[in-house]
Amino acid sequence: MDKAALVEELKQLIITECDKEFEPSEMDTEAPLMNGPFDLDSLDALQIALAIKERYKVRIEGGPDGRKAFASISALADFIIESRSSA
Repeated sequence: MDKAALVEELKQLIITECDKEFEPSEMDTEAPLMNGPFDLDSLDALQIALAIKERYKVRIEGGPDGRKAFASISALADFIIESRSSA
């Protein structure tokens, strides 16, 4: 799976699932997803996790793994790639 393409898909997924009004090109892939410039909360994280499970067949658990996955868009892409390659 191409990480750059996945990152772009994730940007669009976040905008759509969380009903945000910014362009994918404005999203810093290394910026924190939670408590950062995207203004996402725990409900947004749940919506994103459910959409990722449905679209990519990857489950994001709570706890340290979940926090690591939601560190940034780049970290989320890495988590999906790693999870799919180990499945």
